[in-house]
Order: sequence, then C-alpha cells, then structure tokens
Amino acid sequence: MVAEILTTISGWVVSVISHLGYGGIVLLMAIESANIPLPSEIIMPFAGYLVSIGQFNLWWAGFFGAIGCVIGGAFSYWIGMIGGRPLIEKYGKYILISHHDLDMADRWFKKHGDITAFVGRLLPVIRTFISFPAGISKMNFKKFIIYSFLGSLPFCLLLAYVGKKLGENREVLSGYFHKFDLAIGIIILAGIVWYVWRHIKNMKKDKHD
Repeated sequence: MVAEILTTISGWVVSVISHLGYGGIVLLMAIESANIPLPSEIIMPFAGYLVSIGQFNLWWAGFFGAIGCVIGGAFSYWIGMIGGRPLIEKYGKYILISHHDLDMADRWFKKHGDITAFVGRLLPVIRTFISFPAGISKMNFKKFIIYSFLGSLPFCLLLAYVGKKLGENREVLSGYFHKFDLAIGIIILAGIVWYVWRHIKNMKKDKHD
C-alpha cells in the first residue's frame, strides 16, 4: 500500500515536470511552499536529473524553483495575514501542519525578525512554515517577497545540483534500482517517507499536549 502511494506521488511529480518543463517546477514548488505535503526534496533533485541529461539548465531550474517558492509562500503569507494563527491551527491538520511546526516557525520569526524570511528559506522544515508568522505579523510584503526569493534560490540550486550529480552517475547506480534510476528513486522515497513520518509524529504530539 505504502509503496503504491509513493510510486503514485513520485510518478506524478515526474510527469508534471516532464510535461510542463520549467512551468512544472514553478507549479510543484508553489504547492510545496503553500504547505501542501509535496517535498521539495523530490521536486528539485528530479529537475537536476533533467539537467544531467540536457533537458534543463541548472541555473534556470533553480530560478524557477525559487519563483515557485515565492508564489506558494505569498499564499501562506496571505492566509497568515487574513486569518491569523487560529485559522491555521483549525485547518492546518488537514495538510499535516502541527502546532509544533507553527511554534517553531513563530519562535524563529520573533527571535530574528524580518530577516527570518531569508534565513528561514535556507533551512529544512523551517522554510516550509516561515511564511505564516511573516503574514501574521504583517511584515512588509515587498520585503517578504525579496527575502523569500533570495533565500529560496540557493536552496533550490543545491537540491538541483545534487540531482544533477547523481544523474551524471546514473549508469553506475541504475543497476540497483528497477523502476527509476537510483539517483531519483532513493531521493523520492526517502523524501516522502521522512516528510510524512515527521508531520504525522508531530500531529500525534499535538493530540497528547
């Protein structure tokens, strides 16, 4: 059952990027940054794999990944600004957003201020939820967009570069993985399993608190 779900999700990611090109990267990274459970650890490495076979350019892949992050982050910012934390706490559980995640993002934003919109985008987990406290605090929107892009760009480039390097060695690695090159398959499986496991664990913590 789990294997089928993983295969379906990873296959969909691959299909979207393969058919829509850079637009697919923008769409998927926007979804991820809008807090829908779709890990960037799957999206950008596959884009990097396509760089390794000559379909994408690394810098453009990173650029459009960052654009997607900004779009999705702006959506989350708007929700935080309009609905505040109560709205997020009420409905966030349906997309695996836990109180633990929100608390962590809140602490970062209160401690470091506006610059967190930049620094937070460089950090796993924090980057996914940092847009909410930015919106709740009504951070200057123009500054939020600029910081979000500048922080997202190196993150997306790094993941794409990892996928590129693994893709360049696909002939050495592919014999160990039947359906996908190991370069893509391991990242897809590990990314989904870790992402979902972590969020479910935090949701369970919320119930006991």
